[in-house]
Amino acid sequence: MELLKRNRDKIDVQTMSPLIWAYVGDAVYELYIRTQLINKTNLKPHRLHVESIKYVKAQAQAEILKNLQNILTDEEKQIVKRTRNTKNHHLPKNANLEEYTYATAFEGLIGYLYLTKQDERLQEIIENIKINGKIIDF
Repeated sequence: MELLKRNRDKIDVQTMSPLIWAYVGDAVYELYIRTQLINKTNLKPHRLHVESIKYVKAQAQAEILKNLQNILTDEEKQIVKRTRNTKNHHLPKNANLEEYTYATAFEGLIGYLYLTKQDERLQEIIENIKINGKIIDF
């Protein structure tokens, strides 16, 4: 049994709105962060939430994307650009518009890689995530 079955082929995924990629990427990235915190700490639920926010807030995701630029392929850069330039009528609450669009672009990249089953590349990108110049290490 496959827990999370991804039925779409790459062509189908490419025709989706980049905001769909970001919607999925938000969940995939947050699950990764939560899993890492659970695996590497003994924090209580409230503290887990507080810690996870440091990594999933728009400001952090925008920084992450900027730090990843030099390892992205041309295709990945196009995915980022397409997601960043997609009109989103949601206004950010805790971030400025630039941070929000870059965070959405980061989530779009993660979602696209996940939906197209590029799991090895997704893992490679996640392992290269840097915040404040440091690779994430819980």
